[in-house]
Amino acid sequence: MRNKTTENVKHIFKKEFKSYFVSPIAYIVISIFLLIMGWLFFSTFFLNDQASLVGFFAILPPAFAFIIPAVTMRLFSEEMNVGTYELLLTLPVTFRDIIVGKFLAAVGFVAVMLAPTLVYAITVTFMGSLDWGPVLGSYLGALLLGAAFSAIGLLASAMTRNQVVAFIIGMAICVCLALLTDFLLFFLPDSLVGFFQFFSAKYHFADIAKGVIDSRNILYFLSVIFIALYGANLIMQEKK
Repeated sequence: MRNKTTENVKHIFKKEFKSYFVSPIAYIVISIFLLIMGWLFFSTFFLNDQASLVGFFAILPPAFAFIIPAVTMRLFSEEMNVGTYELLLTLPVTFRDIIVGKFLAAVGFVAVMLAPTLVYAITVTFMGSLDWGPVLGSYLGALLLGAAFSAIGLLASAMTRNQVVAFIIGMAICVCLALLTDFLLFFLPDSLVGFFQFFSAKYHFADIAKGVIDSRNILYFLSVIFIALYGANLIMQEKK
């Protein structure tokens, strides 16, 4: 039974991952992401006069909050809109197989999108002595952040047939998690800051980006992923 589930997830993952690169949209999204992130990072890099990727990882959460919902909005919405979702249900797969397969495909796309940014790190290495320990830890945090936002985007896509609505819902949730510490916490009394910081994805990501691999931060991202995927499963079960 476990082998069958693994095969189903693998099949759905391959189908969804390949579908990203069938159209030019994926290449456009990746190109825009690299151009904007590269410009924002290097425009302030020389002002800091320090061989570090801190600036790059600082702007990653808000960037992911807009880009990843755009990548994931079609995962369920498109299939429900064009009618291929009903066909998918006739196959010997479970909702869990479908959700996990689509989720892993989205995470795979995020990994592909992040991979070229290693060029930034290599470039910085030629300009000074870059500490690769925190950099690798930051990339681990970036994958966890991307996975959490992918799960939220998948949840939003399961809520509606309209891709635009799915994008807005996913983006709204991700922006709240990414910018919670920048806006809401500014107006809160110190006694409440610690409580609300726990719900901030940027807060937990910032710790990992400093090279601090704390189990609480890992648990936070895994919890967000689980809750979002479980919610998507409940929604799809209800729609069935």
